[in-house]
Parts: sequence; C-alpha cells; structure tokens
Amino acid sequence: MRGLASLVLVVGIMLGIYYFYFRQMPTTDPGTAPTQAINLTGVRMDLLQIAQSERTFISQNGRCAALDELISSDTLRMARTEREGYSYSISCSGNDFTASGSHPPAPEAGINTGLDCYSLSLGQLRRSAKGRY
Repeated sequence: MRGLASLVLVVGIMLGIYYFYFRQMPTTDPGTAPTQAINLTGVRMDLLQIAQSERTFISQNGRCAALDELISSDTLRMARTEREGYSYSISCSGNDFTASGSHPPAPEAGINTGLDCYSLSLGQLRRSAKGRY
C-alpha cells in the first residue's frame, strides 16, 4: 500500500512538472510562434549589439555614427544590416541615438507577424506595433 501511494505521488509530481514546464513555455511576445520568438530574440540581441557599438563609437569619437559607418570602422561586427526581414537603422541627435529594427507590414492575406518595429533608446528596448519609435 505504501508503494502504491509513493507511485501515485511520483506520477503526480511528474504530471505537474510536465504541465508547468512544457505546456506553459514562455514566449517573447503574445501570439508568436516558437520559430518567430527565436527570430525576435535575435533581433533584440542585434539591437543591443548595435547600441553597445554606438556607445563605444561615441566615447571614442565624440559623435554619433550611422550604421554603415559603425560597420566600416569595425566598431560593429555584423555581416548584414538585416535579419529575417527586419532591417536595422540608427537615428542620431547629437550624442543621443535610437537603434531600430523594423519589419515591413504583412500582406493583407498573409500571416500577421504581430510586430513591425523594435527600437532601443537610452538603454530601453521598446516595441512599436505601428512602426513608430
């Protein structure tokens, strides 16, 4: 009888682990598929890398630089300025900058990406559903 109670307890714990770990895996944004979540994580990491390179460039040169200039000066090591449809850009205002990754809107009959733009300004990564920063 004690063995049966232990077995039921172990099965209950395993079902609880399954339910909370596998069934409720977090997504980065509501309504995103797992493959899209991977792409969005890559976009966020790229924007953080762009922002770090821009801060380094500003501290060395005293001014803000465009994305192409960061790449050509080897401050930013990126092979391309886009990822999975998201294109990156930097807008400067003195020593302040905003690094952005924008995605063109989905066609009306196509799949909705649920996200058009990310922007990074003053260390804050923000999402804009309308492509505005």
